[in-house]
Amino acid sequence: MALDLSPSAREKLRAVAARYPNKMAACLPALHMAQQEFGITSPETCEVVARELDLTPAHVWGVATFYTMYNKTAVGKYHVQVCTNVGCMLRGGYEVLRRLEQVLGVRAGETADGRFTLSEVECLAACGTAVCVQVNEEYSEGMDPAKAERLVEELRRA
Repeated sequence: MALDLSPSAREKLRAVAARYPNKMAACLPALHMAQQEFGITSPETCEVVARELDLTPAHVWGVATFYTMYNKTAVGKYHVQVCTNVGCMLRGGYEVLRRLEQVLGVRAGETADGRFTLSEVECLAACGTAVCVQVNEEYSEGMDPAKAERLVEELRRA
């Protein structure tokens, strides 16, 4: 059985798409909505978006695979993303990533106990307040290894 959006998600997508000059321009927000609806951005998810926006599945999959914000596999309850792009790298991004690997007991790209997924990402658009760590939709800026460890401890207590 093919995936399909819920009626409320379809209505929301159509309202968002109407704000753009063409359907192709609505691809990014449509992918966000589909990821919220299905939990991941799979090839099947992209087929749904393509069908809704009258685009080719290959185009939508190309967009989805270009950006790290679309999860191609399931992630844990807490998706911990560490920026290691130039600004964050120069301020200790890799040190933060290594500490999180130690604390979580996983390498970047892996999931620990279904609760934490750790990802290395290219840019979280917070260069002025590097190092940036994003957990789900929340940014934590000015991170260092000790702060990153405390963040995980807080999430474990939550």
